Order: sequence, then structure tokens, then C-alpha cells
Amino acid sequence: MPLADEVAAVHAGQPNPAALIGEFRRTSVLVPLVNDSLMSAELGGIRWVYAFTDEDALSRFAAARGSEPGTEWRYVTAAGARLLDVLIPAMDGPAGVALDAGSEQGALFPPVAGIVPDRAAVDIPGDVEIRDAAPGGNILQGGNV
Repeated sequence: MPLADEVAAVHAGQPNPAALIGEFRRTSVLVPLVNDSLMSAELGGIRWVYAFTDEDALSRFAAARGSEPGTEWRYVTAAGARLLDVLIPAMDGPAGVALDAGSEQGALFPPVAGIVPDRAAVDIPGDVEIRDAAPGGNILQGGNV
């Protein structure tokens, strides 16, 4: 199933975590650049690298952040596996990927075992809701990040 369908299944209450992670790993995503660095935000002690499934999703994110229509956003294209297996372990401190942030069909790939290499994984108590940790909203639904 394509990545968008796997994410939609999660939002429909029918998640298949292994399929979602596998499809993300196989999919090329767009990562916006700011001053030649990958765009990210910190929330709850975790650095979240922004990634988008396509230019439309990135454009909606840009518009939600107040970008004028037609403004070019530079980005790089990378396989999800490369983000999880190479980029995340190379970052200082805990980091994960926020896919299609600001959309109704976003997903988080936190720095936990089974998603990132063990050397980059952190222990997160089961009762922590990272998705709802943003003051004023959900990171995936336009929270303050």
C-alpha cells in the first residue's frame, strides 16, 4: 500500500505500524531547507525533521506558515530509510521525523527502537503522548512548533 494509504489507515484507526514504517523507508520524501540546513523544530526535547510526501503537502505547510503564494521553498529529496538510518543517528540529541506536518494526514516517526537504529533510540514512557505535546495544538495539526 502507498505511504499515503498507510498514513490514512492510521488516522482511520486501523494502523499497521510495520507496514507504515516499511513504506516510509521505501518512499522518497521532500525535506525543506532553511539556510542550507534541513528544516526542523524542537518539541518536548526531541528535534523533529520536517519531511513531506509531495510538493503539494510542502506548499500547504508553507502557506500555513505565512509564505506568500508562489514563494519558492528549496528542498532535498531523500529516502525515508536514509533519514531514519543515517540522518537521525548523526544528529545531536534525540530526533525524529514529522511527515506532512500541519496536515490532517501527518505522521510522526519518533526516535524509538524499531523506527531508528538502537543507538539513536530513546526510552519514552508509554503514557507520553508526543503528538499532543505542543502547546496550543498538535504538531501535525499546526501546533506551535
